[in-house]
Amino acid sequence: MEKWLQNALDYNESWLEFQMRQTKQPGCVFAVAYKGRVVFEKAYGSSDINSGERLTPRHRFRVASHSKTFTAAAILKLRELGKLNLDDPVGRYIDGLHRDVAKVTLSQLLSHGGGLVRDGADASQWREKGPFADKKKLFSDLANGLVIPADTRMKYSNHGFGLLGLVIEEVTGESFSSWVSNNIVARSSLKETTPDALIDDSFTKARGHRAELPLGYRVTIPGENITNALAPATGFVSTASDLVTFFSSLDPAARRSVLTKESRRAMQHRQWRDPHGRGPSDTYYGLGMIMGGTGSWKWAGHAGGFPSALSFTYMLPGRDICFSILTNALDSPVMFWVNGVLNIFKVFGSNPLPNSRTRLWKGRWWEMFPPQALDLIPFGNQVFMASPSQLDPFAGAEKITVTTKNAGFISQAGGLSNYGEGAHLVLSKDSKVREVWLGGNCLVSEQKLKTELKRKYERQVK
Repeated sequence: MEKWLQNALDYNESWLEFQMRQTKQPGCVFAVAYKGRVVFEKAYGSSDINSGERLTPRHRFRVASHSKTFTAAAILKLRELGKLNLDDPVGRYIDGLHRDVAKVTLSQLLSHGGGLVRDGADASQWREKGPFADKKKLFSDLANGLVIPADTRMKYSNHGFGLLGLVIEEVTGESFSSWVSNNIVARSSLKETTPDALIDDSFTKARGHRAELPLGYRVTIPGENITNALAPATGFVSTASDLVTFFSSLDPAARRSVLTKESRRAMQHRQWRDPHGRGPSDTYYGLGMIMGGTGSWKWAGHAGGFPSALSFTYMLPGRDICFSILTNALDSPVMFWVNGVLNIFKVFGSNPLPNSRTRLWKGRWWEMFPPQALDLIPFGNQVFMASPSQLDPFAGAEKITVTTKNAGFISQAGGLSNYGEGAHLVLSKDSKVREVWLGGNCLVSEQKLKTELKRKYERQVK
């Protein structure tokens, strides 16, 4: 693995740990694959805050709409086998649909361009007040036809992917779960992924958690609902390491994949722009995949939201990098965290490695005022001052130009900051850094700041 990538992984681990402390989230799992191989995975926090069970990378999560990418891969695989065409109307395979729904093509269903209802007239399954739709309920929800004309704009539809699951069953003569498990999951070398909720209690499952508001405290959510006919849209259960393995294989440049390069490119061809989405800005939808990013740092992947979990996976086409973050609380900022991780990779991948002069200029340091932590990260002769409390730690980062091993000056900063002033390190007798001075501000270790705060203010609290 390249040195810059290892440095980026180290900082991503540290930054996410800080984010977990700051946001007081119950649990999070972070995994990264490089060239199709998992090179990092770590669990933070708890699987269940009531029992105190620690979260591990082996805990299974409901990965929700990641399911759509697996379903899309199954449809593309059947096309490769000559079993169907993407321009086929869904009514060719499924009888009894409203005439307008029957005309919607498989490609339109895959890209959410079919104009179908999102979740039906009653979406109480998302509030755990009712079951997920079976085939009969699915047909009933679609009985009134289209909500808007097909092929006019992106309109997300879980029911559309439910229809794709029925197409797979009709074409293969097998259940959706069986065919996809054998022909997509197993052939992608995934060991911890199933198309719907786990029944076997021998598998460890992460518990979900509500946000603290409005109750003022969190309650746990089992997240064991069977998703019935909507398994192709939202049923999958997996781990972060399995997700990065699978999504890495969808990179058109991947050496091994269950799909041809043509199919992988088709999945990532931008069909619709989503200008009003709540997630990462300027995103697009292809065939079962979300795309975004700018310049040479584009990404393709998917998000997932279930009553017990939120998740997001980014694969960086052509860069051999894929990462996934799974969280078990409904107020987690996972959609912002994945962008933070991406920006960290971008900064480390776009700047030179540190040199001997900046060797000592690294680590997390704390200020009394303003009360914040700063991460010193050296690149070449410069040191970036990243803020681990921010969702993008490098946004607006100030910089130090190092002139000697323990001195330099602030060469990039805002007008309200200490631009142009000196920066230096205070070393102990054994040449370890004790303090960092930025202009007239002294930064110390977390432990030293804790000791000082307790000495000064703890009596006031008592």
